[in-house]
Amino acid sequence: MIRRVLPVVLMTLSGFLLLPSTVLAQLAPPVSNGRTRPVQLPLSGSTQTGSVTAGQATVPSASSASVSTLNSSIQIQGPFQGSTAVGVMTNEPLPLSLDEAIRLGLSYNLGVIGALQTERNARGQRLSALAELLPDVNGIFTASDEQLSLATSGLQSAKRISTFGFPKVLGPFNFFESGAILSQSVLDLTAVQNYRSSKEVAIATKHSVRDSRDLVILGVGASYLQVVAAAARVNSARAQVASAQAVYDQAVTQNQAGTNARIDVNRSQVEFQTQRLRLISLETDLATQKMILGRLIGLPLGQEFALTTPMEYRPAPIPPLADMLEGAFANRADLKAAEAQVRAAVHARKAAEAQKSPAVKINGNYLVAGINPAQSNGVFAISGTVDFPIWRSGRIQADIAQADAVLSQRQAEYEDIRGRIDFEVRNAFLQLNAATQQVMVAESNRALAQDTLRQARDRFGAGVADTVEVVQAQESVAAAEQDYIAGLYSHYLARLSLARATGDAERGIAALLRPNGP
Repeated sequence: MIRRVLPVVLMTLSGFLLLPSTVLAQLAPPVSNGRTRPVQLPLSGSTQTGSVTAGQATVPSASSASVSTLNSSIQIQGPFQGSTAVGVMTNEPLPLSLDEAIRLGLSYNLGVIGALQTERNARGQRLSALAELLPDVNGIFTASDEQLSLATSGLQSAKRISTFGFPKVLGPFNFFESGAILSQSVLDLTAVQNYRSSKEVAIATKHSVRDSRDLVILGVGASYLQVVAAAARVNSARAQVASAQAVYDQAVTQNQAGTNARIDVNRSQVEFQTQRLRLISLETDLATQKMILGRLIGLPLGQEFALTTPMEYRPAPIPPLADMLEGAFANRADLKAAEAQVRAAVHARKAAEAQKSPAVKINGNYLVAGINPAQSNGVFAISGTVDFPIWRSGRIQADIAQADAVLSQRQAEYEDIRGRIDFEVRNAFLQLNAATQQVMVAESNRALAQDTLRQARDRFGAGVADTVEVVQAQESVAAAEQDYIAGLYSHYLARLSLARATGDAERGIAALLRPNGP
């Protein structure tokens, strides 16, 4: 009887011991030296890099140190300054409208690209947290053909083996196993809250993408306007150079005819050279502004382009301040992202608290085992585990304290964003009203200065006045032109800032700046 049973036992035992270590790990119930830990949210919710790291959940605040409005200008900072250059440079200047510039910026600006990758990472974190709640099912297949020495199994003495009549070597023999292994978390409140927290983080990153798009529209639109304004200044300066040269030529002619003094020639020549110096400086500024715009929207390196959207004053009604504030609080993507961040911190706090509750897990397997598939039987095993904390050395309280700190920080950030939105809307409203009035005054002043210059040149040509009056009139025209261009630029910049402040940049900016728009 022993001779028939012992070989079977040894074969079964040896076959089990020779299973791959990964299969053994799946067959055995998991040994946990600590339960599911809550997701640790970092204190700072506004990161410049815009990344979500493993075990953390953070959403970048795109408006934090990225694009800021200051002194009637927009400063672009951080990743929003760069882009991925695409395409091949052409020798001919590329016609570029405002709509096309915004489209390129939304496609290739580094700020939007980083926000999209952050959103992808957050979706991956959400799926990873969801996987902790879903069952794990693995299939296995094992086939073995063996020959076993009893001396290696503890029967080392040949005398003992011969005494019981056992052979020194067993086999060769073969066996196989095939089936599936299941592991399921039935009750784990920490994992549930972790999943809810990661879901809110994914929602926050989705809003952050939209906020980044609004900021790119703001930055690209402002840069486009800056190039248009710089081009207008260059054209105005060229007109001033041509006018100064005409006065200089006239002064030379009259001096040669003996109708005026040499000082009039010198004075007109100084004015002519002064206007040329201004033109050189403005042309350099225009080239710089065009390079900045090209970097924002990902144009091929060194690509020349010509703007096709003019900057013309078109008065439009300004909505009431109360309506704009209400729309901003309802539409701003960064505020919605902050709300989702607060909800994520609340769930992370609950996940830390849930570590005090029991966790229930089930592990099982069903296998078909035997000498071969034709001679096999079904075998199964199922086990349940209840894990409950007894003493964690204060680890749970530490996690709760950290989660409380993050929650307080998120709530403070949310209130700060609400305050910043209120400030931005009110400031843009004031700037738009002021810029509208400035454009109207500057337009009237420009017409008066041009009329004064015409009269001064007529008086100089008639010999009634000298070049002092003409030079003063020229300076007045140059200043009036620059004031008009600056006022017009400030007007459109204020409209652009107001569209961003009310959360309507992507839908409204093209219509606001299109020449034939409403």
